Formats: sequence, structure tokens, C-alpha cells
Amino acid sequence: MKNWKELLPEQWTENPFTLIGKEWMLVAAEKEGKVNAMTAAWGGLGFLWGKNVAFVFIRPQRYTKAFVDAADTLSLTFFGPEHRQMLGYMGKVSGRDEDKVQKAGLTVLHQGETPYFDEARLTVIGRKLYAQDLKPECFVEPDCDSRWYPDKDYHTMYVVEVEKILKAE
Repeated sequence: MKNWKELLPEQWTENPFTLIGKEWMLVAAEKEGKVNAMTAAWGGLGFLWGKNVAFVFIRPQRYTKAFVDAADTLSLTFFGPEHRQMLGYMGKVSGRDEDKVQKAGLTVLHQGETPYFDEARLTVIGRKLYAQDLKPECFVEPDCDSRWYPDKDYHTMYVVEVEKILKAE
């Protein structure tokens, strides 16, 4: 098991555009004693409602959505390039069909009630503040709707307060 050091938000210097959009992350939550996670490349970091926040988007058909909906907290975990194949697997296979966390060889740790993974290099622990389904009538740019939602399976956006940032040493 790794040693984890807590970072203050202002100590975090990595580029979120690269971190989320190019390197990807796992979104994980726990429900009824079971942990599930999914790969995500849509989200961000910022400041809202007087708090440091992260936001993530989950489609309704994703099994992980039920876990995020049932939990008060979730984790966003970031990995090194040696884990790219695992991230691909975690994004393609559903936890409905198999225990993909175990099959991917991930070691579940907990920060309070929130699961995260020992193989990660960086973890954000967040408490849900807000959840809302995206709506077609709210798109200002119609091409975003037609391009990303041809099946009308609109994401739910979650805004979470960043409670802790943990970096593996």
C-alpha cells in the first residue's frame, strides 16, 4: 500500500485539461458495500458557491450512476500512463456483468466512506452538492446536442465539493 499525502488545492499544479480530457479518470462510489467505478473524460475543476469543486458527467445507462446517486461522496482517481489499458477496460465493461474492479486488479482503499484505488497517483475525494440532468432545450449550441446525444441519453452533471486531494508518494 502506498503512502498518501494530502495536498491543499492551491498546491495542485497539474493541468486539468490534460488530466481529465487526455489522461482520463475513474469515478468511483460505494453502494450497499459494493464499489463500482467508470472511466470518465468529461468533467472539470473550479470554484463555485464559495467552495473548491469538481464536476463530472454520467450517462443514465452507466451502472456507476446508481452508485453515485446512492452515495453522499465519490472519488476521482488519476493514474499514470502504465494504467491506460485498465482505464480503457473500466470504460468499456459494465460492473453489472462482472466485478470489473477486481478483474482490473484494483485495490480498494477508503477515505472515510469514500472508496478510491491504491494504484492511483492522485485522488480527489468529493461530497455531492448538486446533480442535474442535462436538457436538450438548454443547449445554446445545437450541434452539441445533435453530435453528442443522437440517442437522447443526456448525462447527469454532478457538482462535488473537493474535500481532500491525496497524492501518492
